[in-house]
Amino acid sequence: MVTIIASTNRPGSSTLKLAQYYQKQLAAKGLETNLFSLLDLPGSLIETDLYGKRSEAFTPIQEMIAATEKFLFIIPEYNGSFPGVLKVFVDACSFPQSFYDKKAALVGLSSGRYGNIRGIDHFTGVCHYLNLHVMPLKLHIPSIRTEMDADGNLIKEDTLKYTNEQIEKFIKF
Repeated sequence: MVTIIASTNRPGSSTLKLAQYYQKQLAAKGLETNLFSLLDLPGSLIETDLYGKRSEAFTPIQEMIAATEKFLFIIPEYNGSFPGVLKVFVDACSFPQSFYDKKAALVGLSSGRYGNIRGIDHFTGVCHYLNLHVMPLKLHIPSIRTEMDADGNLIKEDTLKYTNEQIEKFIKF
């Protein structure tokens, strides 16, 4: 199973639009995926699902994550790194069955100039600690609001070229 993680809980985010774009592109190549937005985390996550506790609301999420073999994380830049809710999500997932010895591809995006380069590096360190194998080709998409049309499709030639390359490599990874 492959799961795409839209790594923010911000409503109306470009992150979710980009995750949906990736899901559509992967489906066109014959790969079915789950799409999980951190918007769908239980509101009580911090009180109910950390430090070995498990709530009824988080149980189906944990089951999906445990069944996933490959992840595609779409990660926006928040204050020069990745969103804190992504770290809370990872911390809430059971170890080792959630991420250990599985595979991941990473895509950074930002409204600014660098496409979350630093946040992708930070999250790569977290992945390595969890023994989650990260695909070497990591993308960084800056100025995301100028990269997509009203329908959520990427429109710039270079970005299309590199996302298509990453998608092909991810399928084989």
